[in-house]
Amino acid sequence: MPYYWQTKYCHKKRLTALPAKQPSCVTFAKKPLARKETYRSKHNTKLGEGAPLQQERKERVPIDPDKQLPYAIGKMLLIDKPLHWTSFDVVRKLRGILQIKKIGHAGTLDPLATGLLIVCTGKFTKNINEYMAKEKEYTGHITLGAVTPTFDLESEPEQCKDIAGLNHEMIYAATEQFTGAIEQLPPIYSALKKDGVALYELARKGIEVTLEPRKITIHSFEITAIDLPVVTFKVVCSTGTYIRSLANDFGAALGCGGYLSSLRRTRIGEFKASDAIDLDALMQELSGTTAPADINNILPGE
Repeated sequence: MPYYWQTKYCHKKRLTALPAKQPSCVTFAKKPLARKETYRSKHNTKLGEGAPLQQERKERVPIDPDKQLPYAIGKMLLIDKPLHWTSFDVVRKLRGILQIKKIGHAGTLDPLATGLLIVCTGKFTKNINEYMAKEKEYTGHITLGAVTPTFDLESEPEQCKDIAGLNHEMIYAATEQFTGAIEQLPPIYSALKKDGVALYELARKGIEVTLEPRKITIHSFEITAIDLPVVTFKVVCSTGTYIRSLANDFGAALGCGGYLSSLRRTRIGEFKASDAIDLDALMQELSGTTAPADINNILPGE
C-alpha cells in the first residue's frame, strides 16, 4: 500500500482497497516530495524497510533484427502506462529493449496517472505534435475537503475543511463554470519550464514563480458518481489542460478545497485506452519470453 494511504483519518470512514474510498484529509509522517525518477524503485520497496534494493544490472541482450526493423522504420504504439511510471520511463525502457534512438511519446502522463500513452518510433516521430494536439478524455476521482501543494497525491493533504454542508446539487452545479473556453493556471509542480528550468525544480527549492493562465477548452465535465468526500468524473478537454488544476479549482469553487486522487487517460483523439497494449506484455514479446502481443494496438508504419 502506498505511503499516502497508510494514514490516520480525519473522517470516520476507513479506507478500502479502492482510491475512491480514501478520506479527504489525512495525517502523514513528514516526507520530502519524491523525485519522479525514484517512483518505481520506491514503490517496489515496502514502506519502512529503508532504501530500495539495488537491482543488479543485467547485460543487454541483442534484439532479433527482424523484430527491431519495423520499429526502426516507424511505428505508432498505444501503451497502457502503468501506475508510478513516468512517461519517459516508458520511452527509456522501450528504447533499451528495441535498441533504437528515434523514439518519443506524444503527451506526458503524470506518474500517479494511468492510461493511454502514444509512443512513436522511427519516421512516426514526425507525427508526435499532431497526436499531442488531439482532444483528450480522462476519468478519475477528486477528493473534497482538503488541498495538496501538487494538487494530487504526490504531496500531503492539508487545510482540512468540513464538507457536511455539501450536497449533490452544489457539486453538479459547480462543473458549469469549468466548461467551454476558460483560462487555467498550471500547477507549480509541473514540467513546464521558466528560463529553461522545470517549475517543479524551482518549487522544490522554495523559489516563488509567477504563473500566467493558459487558455484551454473543457468540452465536457461530467460528475458520474458521488461518495463524499470523493466524486468520480469524466472530462473531455483540449491539449494543455491540467486535470490536477481542474480538481484544485473545482474544490476551491465549492469552498472546501479538493485534490486529484486518481486519474486515467481513456482517449486521445480517435485512439482509446481500451485498445492499448499492456507494457509488460509488449516488453515480454519483444524480449522473446512469451507469445506475440496483440498487434492491433501497435500500428505499423505506412
